[in-house]
Amino acid sequence: MKNIQNKSIVLVDQSLMTVDILSQYKSGKFRMVVKTKLGMTVCDARSFDNQHIMANPESAISGYKKGAVQTVQFCPEGVDYWLTIFSRTGKSVKLIDESILANLTVGTINSLYYNTNLYSQTQYTAAGAKTWADKAYVENAIEEAVAA
Repeated sequence: MKNIQNKSIVLVDQSLMTVDILSQYKSGKFRMVVKTKLGMTVCDARSFDNQHIMANPESAISGYKKGAVQTVQFCPEGVDYWLTIFSRTGKSVKLIDESILANLTVGTINSLYYNTNLYSQTQYTAAGAKTWADKAYVENAIEEAVAA
C-alpha cells in the first residue's frame, strides 16, 4: 500500500512513486535537466521563477516543450544539496512530488505528458475531471447551480 502524505490525492496508478518534499519547505532553488538536440542540459531557474514554482508547483514541469523535461531538482534554502522532485525516463514518469501531483491539471498532461503514464482516462474519471482546467489527481468538487 502506498503511503500518500497529501490525503486529497486520488491515485489510481500505484506504480507511480511519490515524494513529499516541497510541502516541507517555504523557499529554495530549482533546476531542470532538459533534453535538447545537443544532449542533456541543466537549467537553473531564475530567482523570480523559484518563487513562482514554489507558489505553483505544476509550473516546474510545464515550462518546457513536450518531452524536454527529464528531471527537476529542488535545493531547500540554507542547504547545499539537491533533492529530486520529478524524474522521467523515456515515456515513464518514475518519481513526482505530491505538491506537483496535487496541482497537475488535465490540460498540462494532455498537452505535454499524453504519451506517459501520467495520462489516464481512468485517473481523470476517478478525480471527477471533466475539462482541461480540472485537477487530474485531486478530487474535483462538483458545483451545484443554486436556483434563485
